[in-house]
Amino acid sequence: MANSNSAQNTPASPELPVVNPTRRKAVKAGFATLGLAAFAAAISPLRSAAKQTSAQAFFQNHYRELSAEDKRKVIARLEAETKEKYGAEVHIADDRPIPGTKFVYAINLSVCNGNGNCVKACHEENNHDRATHQSYIRVLEMDKGSMELGNGDSEYQGVVPKDGKFYLPVQCQQCDEPPCVDVCPVKATWKEEDGIVVIDYNWCIGCRYCEAACPYHARRFNWKQPEIPAEEVNPDQSYLSNRIRPAGVVEKCTYCLHRTRRGKLPACLEACPTGARVFGNILDPESNIRWILENKRVYVLKEELGTKPAFFYYFD
Repeated sequence: MANSNSAQNTPASPELPVVNPTRRKAVKAGFATLGLAAFAAAISPLRSAAKQTSAQAFFQNHYRELSAEDKRKVIARLEAETKEKYGAEVHIADDRPIPGTKFVYAINLSVCNGNGNCVKACHEENNHDRATHQSYIRVLEMDKGSMELGNGDSEYQGVVPKDGKFYLPVQCQQCDEPPCVDVCPVKATWKEEDGIVVIDYNWCIGCRYCEAACPYHARRFNWKQPEIPAEEVNPDQSYLSNRIRPAGVVEKCTYCLHRTRRGKLPACLEACPTGARVFGNILDPESNIRWILENKRVYVLKEELGTKPAFFYYFD
């Protein structure tokens, strides 16, 4: 089978300036003091670094501080901006965790053959920039008998599977002790009740501390405004998930919460032709994922780090 794994390495770039974590409070105070025109001039360098985000977005409160009416207005603005920039009609929901749910993922490495369909499905489902072929998933081609991630090849080519190799998909592990959350200076990322680690993309300042803290290379920095043809935009979106992210922010896998919180399966799982992927609610004693964790010999990546991933691997 031909490999469609197309994840790319992050391009080299000059170091970004560190932004004061109290930026938003400061700029709001300045706005009130100086007036619109003077204050716009005063913060023009910062606004340039933020890729000239709209004024409404720049002064928007943190997601967890928004009232229901605030969210309605924010979502309406984002939908209108998407229409203006991409020529696509989209619907952005505010999908919240399902009570009594903790989502967990597992991959059967005996079955995964490295075809890369999961990478492609993630790319399309989550409205990634088309030119860079970005995805939240890397599939590493590994030598049998080795679990050293640094030796894995995410840019392998040719027919798969290859003799002497196995294939290891890696994405956000939705850790119970997420180091990415701990280092964020503005609390733009947090873990929700159903186990999914999310990001408020309108609050992220792009410092990339979370990207550096993640031991699984699971976070991506948006170096430019994503380019997606209107006909390829996935219109079924969610605020904390697959809406089109602005330039200058870090983004990550959310277990397709715009699907899974509505009772569907992640796009990567549905695209897998081998049945290697299993997803579900670990709190449900009748779920397939619960059976696997109780009956298979499962392991997690980099267990010694104490991040307590909610992403498991096993062999038959």
